[in-house]
Amino acid sequence: MIRENLIMLRRLNKYSQEEIAERIGISRQAYGKWEKGETIPDIEKCAKLAQVYGVTLDSLMGTEKMDDNTVLPPAPKGKHIFGTVTVSERGQIVIPKQARELFAIKGGDRLVLLGDEVEGLALVREEVFTKRVHVALELAAKTT
Repeated sequence: MIRENLIMLRRLNKYSQEEIAERIGISRQAYGKWEKGETIPDIEKCAKLAQVYGVTLDSLMGTEKMDDNTVLPPAPKGKHIFGTVTVSERGQIVIPKQARELFAIKGGDRLVLLGDEVEGLALVREEVFTKRVHVALELAAKTT
């Protein structure tokens, strides 16, 4: 688990093994052993790694997989990857339980579906979206 996460995070952040080792105060060889799975970092080093990469200690230690067993990189602090959902013939999806619980989403809640032709889709609570639209309109009115 941690081995794959260390490799993914280092590559995503475009660090060399030497750069990461220097940032957390160890040798490049010691870091290399972690990525090879020969040894594992102690909890203090894990905390430093999580801080360097901007992820939680839990996400650094765990592994999330998609339905096709693709291993996902740890999400940055405050961000989440809930996995995949399947779209039904009628275009319906089921929001994963973990996401519903984290964001207190229940039946009858209204969400705004946003889309970007390059980036994809996102769901936002209606009240959050409406509030941001009003703020944007107020700012636009002040600048004209």
